[in-house]
Amino acid sequence: MDSAALPRVLVAVDTPSLEEAGALVGKLRGVDVGFKIGLEFFSAQGLAGVHRVVGGAPFFLDLKFHDIPNTVAGAVRAVSASRPAIVNVHAAGGAEMMRAAAAAAREGADAAGAPRPLVIAVTVLTSLDDADLGAVGQQPPVVEQVVRLARLAQSCGLDGVVCSAKELPAIRAACGDSFATIVPGIRPAGGDVADQKRVVTPAQAIADGASFLVVGRPITQASDPRQAALDILASLGAPRARAPP
Repeated sequence: MDSAALPRVLVAVDTPSLEEAGALVGKLRGVDVGFKIGLEFFSAQGLAGVHRVVGGAPFFLDLKFHDIPNTVAGAVRAVSASRPAIVNVHAAGGAEMMRAAAAAAREGADAAGAPRPLVIAVTVLTSLDDADLGAVGQQPPVVEQVVRLARLAQSCGLDGVVCSAKELPAIRAACGDSFATIVPGIRPAGGDVADQKRVVTPAQAIADGASFLVVGRPITQASDPRQAALDILASLGAPRARAPP
């Protein structure tokens, strides 16, 4: 998948309802955004529901696969045939698992005559801070764990990582500008941070080197989702994704 052709903003579709998801996507037709399909919608509606809702729009299939290498490879191979722009796995699954996922994405896409999706690793969830990391037996600070996992993912042939914008400078320093970064936890200035603990504004994330932004509630819960999306795009200047060199 050519990252330069992907929209910079990916709107989170986090509902089990086919009707609600379809209504949201319908309001955003013609706006230069893609969609992030998470576990909630996928678990309720499956791939058939995904394609029914997004149509031909680019989508990030955010299922965060994390299992033994053979199982993750099988799952990535299966979903890659459905033409997602991006799929992801947990970097904590280890090097063998990530290498298997990268190979399976190409195999699944090639078998279906589809473009290979970008394969992205989840580093540390943006709902976690240093105290949370220590509580589950991982060594804080968060930024060191994020960089450690980003380097591992890059060495395994993955295309980039999901991370908080607060770790972007460190990832850029460690992995270079060609490594894609997908940043959730995005809140416009003055927005409610809700359960996200590491958040930044859209413009700051792009300035710090984000390739793609995942935006949920600031768009999906806005009184006018279309205008909210347009306002975020306007704050970024150009509407297209930042293409790694």
